[in-house]
Amino acid sequence: MAQYGGWAGKVLRVDLSTGRITTEDTVEKYRDYVGGTGIGYKVLWDEVGPNVKAFDPENKIIFATGPLAGTSAPCNGRTAITTLWPSCWPKHLVASGHMGGHFAAELKYAGFDGVIVEGRADHPVWLAISDGKAEIRDGRHLWGQGIRRTNYEISREMGAEAAVAAIGQAGENMVPLSVISNSGSHTGAGGAVLGSKNLKAIGVRGTGSIRIAGDKGDWEKAVKHHLSILGANNQHVVPNSPQPWAEYYNPGTRWLAARGRVWGASDPPIDTGTGDPHNLNRIAYRTNSAAFFLGPDAWKNTVRGNGCTACPIRCHTRIKVPAVASKYGISEIGQSTCIRLVLGKRFFKKFPDGPLGQTSIEACMLGMHFADDLGIWDNYGQLQRDFHKCHNEGIFKNKVGAKEYQSYSWDKLERGDPAFLFELLPRIANREGELATALGLGTGFMLERWSIPEAEWKKDHQLNYWKHGHPKHHSHEDAGQCGVVINTQYNRDAQCHSHSNFTRNGLPIEVQKKLAVDLWGSEAAIDPLGEFTPMNAHKAKMAKWSLLRKELHDSIALCNWMGPWSASPLKERGYKGDDSLESLLYSLATGDGKSREELDEVAERIFVLHRALTIRGMGTRDMRTQHDTIPDWVFADEKDRAPFTKGTIRMDKTDIGNAMTMFYRELGWDTATGSPTRDTYKRLGLPEVAEELGKAGLTV
Repeated sequence: MAQYGGWAGKVLRVDLSTGRITTEDTVEKYRDYVGGTGIGYKVLWDEVGPNVKAFDPENKIIFATGPLAGTSAPCNGRTAITTLWPSCWPKHLVASGHMGGHFAAELKYAGFDGVIVEGRADHPVWLAISDGKAEIRDGRHLWGQGIRRTNYEISREMGAEAAVAAIGQAGENMVPLSVISNSGSHTGAGGAVLGSKNLKAIGVRGTGSIRIAGDKGDWEKAVKHHLSILGANNQHVVPNSPQPWAEYYNPGTRWLAARGRVWGASDPPIDTGTGDPHNLNRIAYRTNSAAFFLGPDAWKNTVRGNGCTACPIRCHTRIKVPAVASKYGISEIGQSTCIRLVLGKRFFKKFPDGPLGQTSIEACMLGMHFADDLGIWDNYGQLQRDFHKCHNEGIFKNKVGAKEYQSYSWDKLERGDPAFLFELLPRIANREGELATALGLGTGFMLERWSIPEAEWKKDHQLNYWKHGHPKHHSHEDAGQCGVVINTQYNRDAQCHSHSNFTRNGLPIEVQKKLAVDLWGSEAAIDPLGEFTPMNAHKAKMAKWSLLRKELHDSIALCNWMGPWSASPLKERGYKGDDSLESLLYSLATGDGKSREELDEVAERIFVLHRALTIRGMGTRDMRTQHDTIPDWVFADEKDRAPFTKGTIRMDKTDIGNAMTMFYRELGWDTATGSPTRDTYKRLGLPEVAEELGKAGLTV
């Protein structure tokens, strides 16, 4: 390891069935897969067979981070959690969740790049990792406790600076829609797999450090360069209101800072200021996720921003709502970002004081409280959309017994009383009753349980349901055909922000098009939002780039919720970002010098291994018709506007067929089946993958 920096050097392997704990060398075994999802996919390919199910002891769950985690590179606090996904329907297939917070850095400081968990303990346990050592400890006193109490108890044993990744009651009860959470509110799905293994938590404490292989001055220059091109949350590089320094503004961005916009619950209150991008000490003031998602009233509740290791964006906004302590008996403090901030309010159709009033904020606080403590995952909002459809169309009433149905205070739901969540969310976590149990399974298995054709969900434009039990995630509303292609590729919601962070960055379309020439070869790669044009080869290049950057970020440990940094807020740069930033940071940190193109090839290897795992798991090479399917609602418009008409995001079926063909061709895959060819596997250093699939008749 002396020649390399970045990596801690070891991956920890824990067999809960035998109690055996071993280590393996990261670089020797996993360097070609970098870290994160790369390690996860490699372990599943080598060690978990195609007929294993998510809750089988033979399944493995891999917590892995990358060589940039724990360094001073901005936005590096990512841990990939890779396993067979229990909410993937009708068969459990490979997928990853991604935690932010401080677990990744603490794991690196403790001497490990990842933890592979296998087997099943015969009683509840937790794993203690501290400075190169690991120990399986009795967890029976923690079983039945929420995530917050578990964090408290383990921190009492390991020290206040420990990072604890834990499951709540939802994970214990193997609710497929459950999470693993660390650092208060940083979650990654997959909690039910830990529950199936009787593993309550992993506590980590490290006092080590990460070696940077490159010159210290060059590293510090690279970090400052990265900071200089950061925007706000989701790499929005334009403020959402006019500022004295800004050439442009866009009301849709998450760059909310402005003079007079104040964190009202801070002591003393803090004015966020004008947010000049040249002042690198005030990056954290740009983003206020609470105000963006909950409405302007949330400014008075804002305490500060919170976030992950080495990230100045601080997108996990901390808010203080004293009323919830007296009304509902929960903490007056809550924090989260994006969909999880609004998890609670999205169960309701209306509130007595309007959609952005105090009651809606209280519902959000209750949602955060229950989700973060019980460990519930809302599947990117699909849980709430399923709930509404089942309630509005009488499905609940028809599928559960009258006594159970009447045990819910539906009048509270209808009038927008947040107290309804006390009745629903704990029941989901505890699998209490038919209604809550079915909802917690995830969409696909809920539909199967209640004998509802999936086609009913796939034609409903309001549901945003995609396939295999998962919803769409930044699809054609953001990037037309590129977004559609991306949403076909994974076994849960795509979690890819590469394309949406560009198209939604706030810059005028004429500026975006200039940047697109450098990135994808032509202005034709992108369209104005809601003014889509037919598919072309440059859009296929954008789709490939977007997916490879996602896998690269998930492996080297950079946040794809923030990156890529393809645009910047700097007028003097022509708003250009830096598409070679990842390779610059990776090369300096590790000493394994790789160009942008070489690192993209590593990302492609990782992406294709995910594809191979899915092919093997499904037992078919015809991915085009069996996996890469698109719901009917993508090809519909509520006003019946034609595709390529201004104002609609409706797609054309023939054009999307062309898009899939161009995408497969761009990757070197077989266009008839959507499977990588033997030559593609060989080119990417995966000949053994092609050989194994070939023996099963799964290559072309």
